[in-house]
Amino acid sequence: MPPLANAHALAVGIANYESAPALPENVLWDAQDLHAVLTDPDLCAYAPEKARLLLDSEATAVGMRQALRDLAKRADDESTVTIYFSGHGGRLAQGPHRGEYILPVDARYRPGDLAALAGSAIPSAEFTDLLRAIPARKMLVVLDCCHAGSVGYVKDAIDAATPEGMEKGFSHSAYEQLATGRGRIVFASARPEEKSYLLPGDRNSLFTKHLLAGLRGDVKSDDTTIRVSRLWEYLWPRVNEAMPQQHPIFKGEMEESFPVALYRGGQPATIPTDEQGFEYDAFLSFAQTEPDMHYVWTELVPFLQEKGVRLAIAGDPEVIEPGVEMVIGIPAVMERCKRTLMVLTPDYFDDSWANFSAIVDATQGIEEGKHRLLPLIVDSELDRSKLPAFVRILQPLDLTHPYLGKRNLETLAARLKGPLPGRSNE
Repeated sequence: MPPLANAHALAVGIANYESAPALPENVLWDAQDLHAVLTDPDLCAYAPEKARLLLDSEATAVGMRQALRDLAKRADDESTVTIYFSGHGGRLAQGPHRGEYILPVDARYRPGDLAALAGSAIPSAEFTDLLRAIPARKMLVVLDCCHAGSVGYVKDAIDAATPEGMEKGFSHSAYEQLATGRGRIVFASARPEEKSYLLPGDRNSLFTKHLLAGLRGDVKSDDTTIRVSRLWEYLWPRVNEAMPQQHPIFKGEMEESFPVALYRGGQPATIPTDEQGFEYDAFLSFAQTEPDMHYVWTELVPFLQEKGVRLAIAGDPEVIEPGVEMVIGIPAVMERCKRTLMVLTPDYFDDSWANFSAIVDATQGIEEGKHRLLPLIVDSELDRSKLPAFVRILQPLDLTHPYLGKRNLETLAARLKGPLPGRSNE
């Protein structure tokens, strides 16, 4: 079977609601353009008969439910499934109808009547059940249903006429429920409390514009496919760079970074590198235990990515594919990284693979005459006298310093984006 011959898609766009506030035509263009890119034989190469498009009057509550049930019948556990929704979505924060809802075109919207709205919308719990019924173990759900700010248009049911109690977007817990299950990934255009923008003059919303660009071939690929992690790695920083107050959401746990589409119709590709030939600015080595993981994923990684630092992160299945022996995979990845960051805490040297990463990088640096290894102190209780000599001699960067910690973090980001220094130019 050709690659991704077993791929299925559903794209839904609703702008002209029967009673809810209308949305701009761009919402329809978002769904149409995604469907066109997915079914283009020179791009993502989904079979047209396996990709459904629902626009406006077709996207009733009955029609959307039936389309998802049809997907469940067509797909099997080896299928790839992409589901996209652009339209109204929101939360009822209080009362007997409390919860998250996707609004089909025929949602009954009457100011002050929350019961009618909730009764005619699709609750996120039901939407989750419909997704769970689809047996595919490679599923990407994309939700662009938050709202635009002053430079764009409203994209949810939040405006002056919206019933009191309705709030924009889905909660983080709702996104997590949608992503429940093996091989289920959710991309959402913004955090629940944020706006999702449509920039003046653009055909597509900011989020979908970059999603489309990635699927058209701008995303990195080292084979003939576009993998879900590489698509996210492409999408997130570009959205946030264009609009710093918009932070797309990724939910799900990957056993592998599965392909979601062909790369330019199945063409072989090479991954872009910088002038020194590096794919990543840094490999992030840290203890795979709490609280280290929480700090890395919620504080350090977002900060560095917002600064444009290209990161390969230990534990990410996109960095080392499942099934590859760590003793082989770690050195191979680290050769593609300009630096290695050691996130030093009391637990770091109890993690055998973190230690292994540090030793590999130190060895590579010695052999090349380059300063690859950069230790970071992120725990003020760390006993520095017990650090190995090869770490102490490198003068760790202290991110906990009461006066210099913030400046050291900014310095770190700038240093990582610069060229790799060698002894001759230090």
